[in-house]
Amino acid sequence: MYALRLFAVRHARFFERFYGFFEATYVAAAPLVRRIGANRLERPVAAVERTVKGTLFDCRMCGACILSSTGMSCPMNCPKQMRNGPCGGVRLNGHCEVRPEMKCVWVQAYEGSRRMAGGDAILERQPPVDRSKEGCSSWLGVLRDKGLVHREPAA
Repeated sequence: MYALRLFAVRHARFFERFYGFFEATYVAAAPLVRRIGANRLERPVAAVERTVKGTLFDCRMCGACILSSTGMSCPMNCPKQMRNGPCGGVRLNGHCEVRPEMKCVWVQAYEGSRRMAGGDAILERQPPVDRSKEGCSSWLGVLRDKGLVHREPAA
């Protein structure tokens, strides 16, 4: 997984372009998602998302994905889960103080963001993770945030 995570950061521009195409595709599918029901699709979509993003980015399924802002480096991989930049413990070689064998996710994020067209997005302050969304699909979350689908009340 770690090798694939590093690969994704090195190829952040490709993944940024791919995600742009992918997002446009699932935004276009919003009417179908509305017809089927976003709640009904949550589990299967989250399972696919967990598999794809887990493999490529070592995604932790926080439900508030910011890969496109962090150079395709998931900040939830940080042992301290730092959401807005590195802690004060980054070693001189760019590695993590908690896991010395691992490069700091924020060092990776900066490197990846420099490869992306939207690289300045790393400077935006991120809100804290809403823990109630853990395990939920951030892909469906994008549709909800855009007002294209709504969360139905639980039955």
